Amino acid sequence: MSAAPRAQELVRLALDRPYVAAGGAALLLLITLVALIGLTGDPKAGEPAVRISLALSPAHPAPPGWREALAPDPTGGPRVSEGVFELSDAPPPAATAGMGQAIITMSGDRSPAPGGAALPQAPIAGLYVTGPGGPLPIVGADGRTPFEAYARPFASNGRPKIGLIIGGLGLNAKATREAIEGLPPEITLSFVPYAEGLQGWIDLARANGHEVLLEAPMEPVDYPDNDPGPYTLMTAASGADTAKKLEWVLSRATGYFGLTNYLGSRFLASDTAVAGIAGALKIRGLAFIDDGQAARKGGGLPRASADRIVDDQLSEGAIDQQLAALETGATQRGQALGSGFAYPVTLTQVAHWAEAVETRGFQLAPASALTVRR
Repeated sequence: MSAAPRAQELVRLALDRPYVAAGGAALLLLITLVALIGLTGDPKAGEPAVRISLALSPAHPAPPGWREALAPDPTGGPRVSEGVFELSDAPPPAATAGMGQAIITMSGDRSPAPGGAALPQAPIAGLYVTGPGGPLPIVGADGRTPFEAYARPFASNGRPKIGLIIGGLGLNAKATREAIEGLPPEITLSFVPYAEGLQGWIDLARANGHEVLLEAPMEPVDYPDNDPGPYTLMTAASGADTAKKLEWVLSRATGYFGLTNYLGSRFLASDTAVAGIAGALKIRGLAFIDDGQAARKGGGLPRASADRIVDDQLSEGAIDQQLAALETGATQRGQALGSGFAYPVTLTQVAHWAEAVETRGFQLAPASALTVRR
């Protein structure tokens, strides 16, 4: 059959069978869209994305002490239940044979927070090696450190600086998303290493301009009654045991500029224990920021200690008083650093406070900007 009769036959078939014509049109449209994306690039390439590992890992019950990382919600809001919190015994490597990662684009209103450009996506080449459980931070060949690369850029305007860290993130999805998307990007966020989907949360936080800390569970004075979990850094542990647990914590995710403590009243009281962890973090080019329990300890790495915990008492008035005390401290010393937990009331009061703090003559600063090498 010649080309002209064949074309006529195809037209007749399309007219007699409309669904054939519709299917052909849809196929043609799909091919056109694929071609356009190939020529112009991904239209959503600029939107925040979270990465989820597709590697399979065995699920285990929640570790002892995880509830202490998510204290009761005083407002009666939703809480994480044991049935939805499972911990992988070992985090999957960055790339597993036949697996890899899925990338989910956060569309709609997931754009970076106003006033803060998204931070570079982690990991940054040359600042990590593949460890047994995932990427481990290292100092780059040119001397650049993960602290320098992952901290939020900051330029002082000469006003007293106030920094604030909100911790306990990653276990409660509602509270975590509220902190990431509802707080100014200058507020530093710290994440629990036991959280599922940890890298995705950190990616989203950085896409919204927040620098990130990772929380290291440390031995409290009332251990084991108060147990921060199976990877708790113990005061009397051997150096090898501490190194193994610390490596697990550090390999849970990437993109953080330093570590902070979760509990640790006994661990942080020990000069030997603190010196050990400080030495390990210094080698990897990380900072260490504590909640005030290790204020007099150094280690030769970027350090800061919180001047006060803003939500020791869970009421709007008490939190407002602590935030006002931070302002007083910043006026007297030139800077002040606070620490808080992702309670609903804390997130609400901090958000309201942050809206007006700079109109009172202060500069909101990321915690990294308040560190000194000591």
